[in-house]
Amino acid sequence: MLCHEVDYEVFGDDMQIVEVELDPGETVIAEAGAMNYMEDGITFESKMGDGTTPTSGVMGALLNVGKRVLTGESIFLTHFSNTGQGKRRVAFAAPYPGKIIPMDMAALGGELICQKDAFLCAAFGTRTDIAFQKKLGAGFFGGEGFILQRLNGDGMAFVHAGGTLIRRELRAGEVLRVDTGCIAAFTSGVDYDIERAGNLKSMVFGGEGLFLATLRGPGTVFLQSLPFSRLADRVLQAGSVGGNKGEGSVLGGLGDLFGDR
Repeated sequence: MLCHEVDYEVFGDDMQIVEVELDPGETVIAEAGAMNYMEDGITFESKMGDGTTPTSGVMGALLNVGKRVLTGESIFLTHFSNTGQGKRRVAFAAPYPGKIIPMDMAALGGELICQKDAFLCAAFGTRTDIAFQKKLGAGFFGGEGFILQRLNGDGMAFVHAGGTLIRRELRAGEVLRVDTGCIAAFTSGVDYDIERAGNLKSMVFGGEGLFLATLRGPGTVFLQSLPFSRLADRVLQAGSVGGNKGEGSVLGGLGDLFGDR
């Protein structure tokens, strides 16, 4: 099905918001909880799925729910529709510091593979599904890249990348090795696999993880500098029991060795 043609505007720098403009009768789908504000005339409804295909009975509904559970997202998508007169806007906010990437799906070949928590919202008609890795190694050792999300359509989709965004165009056969969590999205022509990170010493003491993702062109790759898992680890370390009362102080670190006196 053809996607609705929505207009948009992105605001902000590190904590961005995308405003999607809807004509009467147009709809945008979004992850549950992503909406920031909406104008009068916008109505919303939570549904199991993106609405591109009718649910075939109870088994079909359970299958859709199971897929959403595997990606770690809410089992519902929220559909925002303009039921008023004239153009109306609804805005969606990034979940943590980073960039919102507007994706013209038609220009990207109609398909995009992204991290399971990267999808923010898209024009109605965009199909969202999970993309299991075909290779056993990628499945077991992919880390954040174990289960990816597949977007199909010919309209606008909006993906969130943590930290700084890097876009790389890979030529046919060109290889890029990336930390698995630093992949935000890539086009369907890119081949994705997992390989061991160097020798045993590097794997154990290198601090870069046991495995790296291998991306082979041709296609477009979108990379993020701050995966959410890395941000969460630093927050947990900073908030550990007792905390560090001497932030920014050399003596603060030394004080931890002798207790809080």
